[in-house]
Amino acid sequence: MGILLSGLSGGQWFGIFLVFLVVVVAISAIKIVPQAHAYVIERLGTYQSTWGVGFHMKMPIFDKVAHKVSLKEQVVDFAPQPVITKDNVTMRIDTVVFFQITDPKLFAYGVENPIMAIENLTATTLRNIIGDLELDQTLTSRETINTKMRATLDEATDPWGIKVNRVELKNIIPPAAIQDAMEKQMKAERERREQILIAEGEKKSAILRAEGQKESLILSAEAEKQSAILRAEAAKEATIRKAEGEAEAILKVQQATADGIRALNEAAPVKEVLTLKSLEAFEKSADGKATKIIIPSEIASMAGLASSLTEIVQSSKE
Repeated sequence: MGILLSGLSGGQWFGIFLVFLVVVVAISAIKIVPQAHAYVIERLGTYQSTWGVGFHMKMPIFDKVAHKVSLKEQVVDFAPQPVITKDNVTMRIDTVVFFQITDPKLFAYGVENPIMAIENLTATTLRNIIGDLELDQTLTSRETINTKMRATLDEATDPWGIKVNRVELKNIIPPAAIQDAMEKQMKAERERREQILIAEGEKKSAILRAEGQKESLILSAEAEKQSAILRAEAAKEATIRKAEGEAEAILKVQQATADGIRALNEAAPVKEVLTLKSLEAFEKSADGKATKIIIPSEIASMAGLASSLTEIVQSSKE
């Protein structure tokens, strides 16, 4: 190999050099654009075209890749910016911007430093929006502020080939004195809610106790009512049974009396026997307690006759 190279003449060396140079230039003219990227091509310092994804060849020496642009969504976190609210409270707010390049040519030639331009535009827009809000509104209106800033930035960055997808307020940092006041207010609010919860708990507990006592009294009254009803029914039953017993006894006495009268009638007693029975009845009615008994004259005469008969019978026995 060394012998072959040493045997080459000057013209041959020049030819090899030209071939090598052509190969190098041809290779340098080949460009492959990766996914989610775009190349801005200039020819002799003038915009020529924008290359998308894939294989491309440029004209050697005359064409060059002026800008390589990423088409992915990008996130920029800007430093906290001092802003003043409507009620003259100075606070610091840092923002996060999500944007995407939609036109590589406008992005390359629209503004000198696109990121710095977006940062300054974000700061001025934020000051304009916060300047119309008070402190409390600023702290509670993040979504509203985000929406307004996104709309404003998206419209302003259209000439730069940039689309702003989202804007988020990352931190809102009020002054130390305001933070202390807010913490005290939050503490007082928490204590107030705690007292309200305790009072509501005691109220519900008292209501439950009162309802329990009410239920107890109702149940006690209901029990007494049932007991009184049962006692009344028992007394009624006893009275009925007593009355039934007395009625049954009266019926039996009347039945016995009727049987006696019936037997007496069947025996066909004489007048004297009837008179004696009447006297026995008067004796029973007196029962040793009556002081005066009026006896009909017929019974009295019969009684005298009976006495005479008794004496005759006794004398005959003697």
